[in-house]
Amino acid sequence: MTGRRLSTLLASVTATAAGASLLTGCGVLPGATGGSREPVTVMTWAPDQTRATNMPGMPAMAQTFARWVNSQGGIDGHELRVLTCNEQNTPTGAAACARRAVRENAVAVVGSYSQNGRAFMAPLEAAGIPYIGGYGITEDEFTSPLSYPVNGGLAALLAGHGMQLAADCGTVSLVRPDTLAGDRLPKLLDAGLKKASKRGATDIPAVEDATEYTTQAARARNKAGAEDGCVAAVLGERTQTFFDSFRRLPESAGGAESDGSDSGSGSDSGSGSGSDEGRDPIRISSVLGSVGQPVIDRTGGARSPFEGAYVTGWYPEADDKSWESMRKVVNEHAFADNRVDPTDTGVQTTWIAYTVLKQVVESLDADTITSARITEALDHGARVETGGLTPPLRWMYEDLLGAPDFPRIVNHAVTFQVVRKGRLVAQKPGFVDVGPTLTNRG
Repeated sequence: MTGRRLSTLLASVTATAAGASLLTGCGVLPGATGGSREPVTVMTWAPDQTRATNMPGMPAMAQTFARWVNSQGGIDGHELRVLTCNEQNTPTGAAACARRAVRENAVAVVGSYSQNGRAFMAPLEAAGIPYIGGYGITEDEFTSPLSYPVNGGLAALLAGHGMQLAADCGTVSLVRPDTLAGDRLPKLLDAGLKKASKRGATDIPAVEDATEYTTQAARARNKAGAEDGCVAAVLGERTQTFFDSFRRLPESAGGAESDGSDSGSGSDSGSGSGSDEGRDPIRISSVLGSVGQPVIDRTGGARSPFEGAYVTGWYPEADDKSWESMRKVVNEHAFADNRVDPTDTGVQTTWIAYTVLKQVVESLDADTITSARITEALDHGARVETGGLTPPLRWMYEDLLGAPDFPRIVNHAVTFQVVRKGRLVAQKPGFVDVGPTLTNRG
């Protein structure tokens, strides 16, 4: 990782020896290329084995991508070396990963997840390291001049989800994390609801790492009401836990603010909530990242409590043909690593982020790739095509949405999906533009 050019013989010996060892934890993925061009070192981080949201598939996808491009001779002749780091869902962990990226001369942080934007962005900014294609969960990802998001983040998802729910929901309850990031979600959802002249949702904060949510579930059902009511939960990995509590509610739900007006503990065949008996018309919903195909599969597929649920995403549904290239790479280079699930939103975001890195490095056509060169290319019009997974991406000033609190959004498209027969499928074809909703929200 010194940046010195190796002779062909030394590169071959090094790659062979490194290839015999396995990468675990916060390690380096060795490449398989040699030649005169210097390696490109990047980092991908995400929390793993924590009590809150975990995203182990993101570093695993980064490793898979590196194996693929290195088997093809690297990116424009550059061996791709991937550092991985467990961000631990803490500010201390995020800052430690960022400092390690600086210390090991990473030219970019790519396709990563962290809720601790202030902790990781400051070290990256001080070192001039761009943050490409983060998951989109923090304000800093949409305000820092060194952040290059590939989606519209939670802002786009929540605004879009409000638009999706407005057509069928008379009243909406929103269950969301009782965190600084969670505090922003109600206004974003309301922006989408109010675009269709709907009243705002009932805001129900909840502890992010709780083991059950009976009280919040009862309040959400009561506030949603018995006619055209919807319960939306955006709790990351704990969303499944919430809906498990929701479906277990007794026919007369107790708990906070119970008024006895609710009926039944589930939903009809289209709502996706509750058990087979005592159903009511309340529909459940969420956003990708909180609910996705892996969660639906784990909870029973077509018999899942999510059957019929509305879900808003950033990208096309997982079965769309535009994912075929990623699936081929995963099949051939993930080596049965079950962390790399092509239907997982974190894995998908990482694939798109590394697609950006690859095209930008190829556009530079240089023997040495630096963070400054990558940043300059991104700031001066590098255009990335993602094969229909997103609209074309570019981060020049005129491409920025400039929405309040989220000025760096360049991709303000979302997709409306629904769970049918255990699969997430398109409810509405193509992308929905939520840019006007984000810029005009009150």
